[in-house]
Amino acid sequence: MDGLAPRARLMGVDLGTKTIGLALSDVERRIATPLETIKRVKFTPDAQRLKVLIDRFDVGGLVIGLPLNMDGTEGPRSQATRAFVRNLKPIYPGPVLFWDERLSTMAVTRTLLDADASRATRADVVDKMAAAYILQGALDRYERISALDEDAEDDARLRSELDMDAPPEGGAMDD
Repeated sequence: MDGLAPRARLMGVDLGTKTIGLALSDVERRIATPLETIKRVKFTPDAQRLKVLIDRFDVGGLVIGLPLNMDGTEGPRSQATRAFVRNLKPIYPGPVLFWDERLSTMAVTRTLLDADASRATRADVVDKMAAAYILQGALDRYERISALDEDAEDDARLRSELDMDAPPEGGAMDD
């Protein structure tokens, strides 16, 4: 994410066989919001609609859910997702991050059930909410990594400052 243009958004993508759920980050890349669900037709119109939204919202990178098997291996759906991204490269050459999407749809469905959403409402929003869940996971992970990097830099800076003024081991400092 460090290589992205300032204020460039990220788009989360939940690629299904019948729909493509989309979500969008804010320009500070902290919050994911469900955007739209594309009804899949064929690759070209699906990719064109995706490209229109990428351009409209100044998207700097994609976070695409990778449907891994429960044991972490890749199956036919993962291969189909990777093939979609390969085919998308001529249309969108920007950075793409694959994100483990295991159980994302189940988590979103459970949240919708807890909120007493009707079956029709769940069907309308589950894919774009799953995309937001995937994107938020990536955003949260990046935030934790950034915080750890900042802590490590602060620690290194403090150590270097302390080392300059520290007495030799076992000895006293000269005045």
